[in-house]
Amino acid sequence: MTPFIPPPPESPRRLKATPRVERAFAPPGWPREVRPPDAPGWERTATGWLLDQCPADYRLYPGLRRHPVVLARFAVLHVEAGQAAVRRGLSEARGELREVATPDEVEAAVETFQREEARLVGVRRAVGLVEEALRGGRYAPRL
Repeated sequence: MTPFIPPPPESPRRLKATPRVERAFAPPGWPREVRPPDAPGWERTATGWLLDQCPADYRLYPGLRRHPVVLARFAVLHVEAGQAAVRRGLSEARGELREVATPDEVEAAVETFQREEARLVGVRRAVGLVEEALRGGRYAPRL
């Protein structure tokens, strides 16, 4: 008679190695509508958002849609042109409008220029961040 030999204990199940997924980070000022760099589909969301920051006719140019980094450069220049126009409008508003508008209307125009100037500062930062990411730059959060 052969002695009873118990079967070997089951070896612990090994978990399959999963590829390490880097978490995508977006820097402060990154547009909410755009996924963080390296997230799935992020360039597609960047392209759509950049087109939203530009004149509608830019959508007609296939080269801009196919080359997001080129589109980003166009967007930066467009936003900067808007900033220059707002600065000029603000500097000329009181002198140019005082003969065609009431003082309250002139002040309302000045306030509108100031609000638009503040909005464009944020848009310029966001467009610049997207352009930098499209060129390969990445943000590393610090503790």
